[in-house]
Amino acid sequence: MTGDSTFELDSTDWRVLAELQEDARLSYAELGRRVGLGATAATDRVRRLVEGGVIKGFRAEVDLERVGYGVLAVVRLRYPSGNYRKLHAELERTTEILQCHHVTGEDCFVLFVAARNMRDLERLVGRIASLGSTTTSVVYSSPLPSRVVTAPSG
Repeated sequence: MTGDSTFELDSTDWRVLAELQEDARLSYAELGRRVGLGATAATDRVRRLVEGGVIKGFRAEVDLERVGYGVLAVVRLRYPSGNYRKLHAELERTTEILQCHHVTGEDCFVLFVAARNMRDLERLVGRIASLGSTTTSVVYSSPLPSRVVTAPSG
């Protein structure tokens, strides 16, 4: 969360977002059909959502196991310094770190790391541990790997 001002979304915007989160490859004609707009209106909606910073990008969802990353882990890092240059350098150089979140509490950062196997995970965590104290949890399974963002209820 960045603290930026909220972008005003109407119910059609929310339907557009839901459809694109499910399948970002929809044609504008199909998207429009699904949300009750013409292709041009759907194109304009998506452009407005992109320009407004609501849609940050379009990505392919990759099955980590199918591409050789059989281990997913959550690494919590206690970073002893307020100078984050070393951390940012490690994030830049280590492509197996998929996400990094600055958090409250005893730990400073939570990282999601993909590894080929346990030996690879040990090597990756060792590199991260050079920055500070770590605690690692290996993911057994992901009953909810991600969720479509919907309009707030209430």
